[in-house]
Amino acid sequence: MPPMSDDDAYAFILEKPRTAKLATVRKDGRPHVIPVWVDVDEQRRIVFNAGEDSLHLKAMRRDPRVSLCVDDDTPPFSFVTVAGTAELVDELAVVREWAARLGGRYMGADQAEAYGERNGVPGEYLIRVTPDRITGFRDIAN
Repeated sequence: MPPMSDDDAYAFILEKPRTAKLATVRKDGRPHVIPVWVDVDEQRRIVFNAGEDSLHLKAMRRDPRVSLCVDDDTPPFSFVTVAGTAELVDELAVVREWAARLGGRYMGADQAEAYGERNGVPGEYLIRVTPDRITGFRDIAN
């Protein structure tokens, strides 16, 4: 089974709203994994929100290297993994715009503005992950 092309991997991420599992490294070196809502920006960076007090944001401040996995957990199973570097953005207009976009993507367009207001506040961040490597496989059980 050949790997997905980069274009196919991005298409899989955008195909429908699946959570990504974000992996960071705790201060003591242990891994930390958390589900996040994701989208892709114009520069093909993976974007998501994080709160100031969250463990994953603290971890990304110490070490911006992250990994993400987006998977389809129904047969015949597919997944995309992304390894990259996180950039933390606290510019409120940008955070609010993406919070609304993510809320609309995952909860429906009618909820977008409410999520923008809720998550587009001081202390919330937009995270942009610039991929160093993106790999995916489709229909792995076939």
